[in-house]
Amino acid sequence: MRETDPDRFSIRQWPDWSFWTDPLRGASELHRGRVRSVLVNGLMMGFLAAWVIDLSDGRNGAVRTGLAVGFLCCYALAYLLVLWFGPVALRRRRIAMVAVMFVLGALPALILGSPVYLTDLTYAIAIGLMLLPLRFSLLLGFGTAAAQIAWMAVKDGRVGWGVVLTLVAVTAILGVVYALMFTIGHLKLAREQVRRMAVDQERQRVARDLHDVLGHSLSTMTLKLGLARRILESSDDAAPALAEIRDLEGLCREALSDVRATVSDYRTVSLATEVAGAKVALRAAGVQAELPAAADGVAPELQGVFGYVVREAVTNVLRHSDAQRCSIRVGRDWLEIADDGTVPADVVPGHGLTGLAERMAVVSGSLEHGRGPQGGFRVLARGPATGGAA
Repeated sequence: MRETDPDRFSIRQWPDWSFWTDPLRGASELHRGRVRSVLVNGLMMGFLAAWVIDLSDGRNGAVRTGLAVGFLCCYALAYLLVLWFGPVALRRRRIAMVAVMFVLGALPALILGSPVYLTDLTYAIAIGLMLLPLRFSLLLGFGTAAAQIAWMAVKDGRVGWGVVLTLVAVTAILGVVYALMFTIGHLKLAREQVRRMAVDQERQRVARDLHDVLGHSLSTMTLKLGLARRILESSDDAAPALAEIRDLEGLCREALSDVRATVSDYRTVSLATEVAGAKVALRAAGVQAELPAAADGVAPELQGVFGYVVREAVTNVLRHSDAQRCSIRVGRDWLEIADDGTVPADVVPGHGLTGLAERMAVVSGSLEHGRGPQGGFRVLARGPATGGAA
């Protein structure tokens, strides 16, 4: 059986009014919406009031008139209750609600013996169009009109086409109205969901960028602070320590600028800049660095994302590794960062590596990480054009 799209209207589909109960809209707004629906439809029940006034002349007898008026009142009350509870009811309850509405609406006509009063089934037809698949509710509406025509022809020998036309017109018009209401309601809900997704994606972008920026900068700052402290503790010559502190001051300013640019979404990352920064950070940590002489051969569309890969991978070397050597190799559409540190048996990727994988996926690339062929830890980023191993 072919499944239909829940957000696309179909004559075979059970109407889904879940957008009425969107929890993010708030309970108070939902309550006000239901109240407005009941009040507006209550005002539209003047047609039933006209039937009650017409029956008050007593030509049908007190008993039959009382029963007919009583059922019309129950019919009106049931209509308002179904408007309140029907859209969120299960399918079986919806069928029961529609059946009760048709029974209550048809009883006055049966009691009075007049097919004209079947016209009040317009409210039951409206409920059917609201709660049942369109292919069933339309059959109910046109079937009611056909039954009224047949009853008039048998009883009176003629057909009052005016009242029949009322049933047919109500069925057709309300069918279109409810289809439009369904479509518009789900479009509004989809637009709200897109807006929330955009906000969430922006939050994730800022969080990922801040992690990449501050992780690398703070790791380098920590190393330089430790180096300056050791120089001051072991030597009376403060000049080397002052040089490290000056570098640290520059890193602080750069990190502050990067954070501001990240929040404003103006920050751009360059592979050449990140390789140069990796050289400074690795040297401060006493790690021998093997770096590419130039990064101009990398594809332009991969320069930025490869810069993030270098930044995060070198940060991991500084934080989590006891490596003595780190190498960075690049090709036109691949990048490899490897070290000779100790790799745990169970390496669990953190936020940094997860964020890198997401960045590579944006450019249709991939990211591999784990124990390298020569030992140590290796991160390998491949662009979309890479066919084999680097």
